[in-house]
Amino acid sequence: MIEFSNVSKRYDNGVMALNNVNIKIEKGEFVFIVGQSGAGKSTFIKAILKEVDATTGKIWVDDVNVTRLHRRRVPYLRRKVGVVFQDFRLLPNKTVYENIAYAMEILGTPQRTIRKQVPMILSLVGLSGKGNVYPNQLSGGEQQRVSIARAMINNPPILIADEPTGNLDPETSWEIMKILRTINRRGTTILMATHDKDIVDIMKKRVIALEHGSVARDDKIGVYGYDD
Repeated sequence: MIEFSNVSKRYDNGVMALNNVNIKIEKGEFVFIVGQSGAGKSTFIKAILKEVDATTGKIWVDDVNVTRLHRRRVPYLRRKVGVVFQDFRLLPNKTVYENIAYAMEILGTPQRTIRKQVPMILSLVGLSGKGNVYPNQLSGGEQQRVSIARAMINNPPILIADEPTGNLDPETSWEIMKILRTINRRGTTILMATHDKDIVDIMKKRVIALEHGSVARDDKIGVYGYDD
């Protein structure tokens, strides 16, 4: 599903963000990526999405060799990967329904299908009846639910969650984690970068720890393991 083979990334300023990374994530796994600031988590995610190019090595995402992928094919790669961000990144002038529908419209999805699918995904994330409100009328947790719905509306096989609970209180964070767990149980591979020690320790999922761009730990049932 996702495989890094001897992947290194050195930026032009000389910083080695990834150093000989070898990781294989199977279909349907739920994996936490942990590590202190500057450990390489952001570069790891950007390399999967081909936002940055590996200096050496190969990256495979859902049978696509990302390292050899032509730029014009990158949008097709990103259709395979839903992304949820810490800061939600919703369109403020569009309603909840319109934010989610837009992710389908840019792929040319017929309106009939959109009208059917959007209410279904809103139900999945617990926001039935919120389709006509705007992002600024929602709580942070509700906005993150919309972000998850938007990321999942085209049914990608992979979901990347980049610090999805970073701006949320603990109770709301657990509500978001329950949604992600449900999505994972339906077969979606989830890769979540986080600093939330409690979530990682309680969830007991696979934990890949990065330090200075290298894989320091890769535990099938892991813990966070840092004090920051």
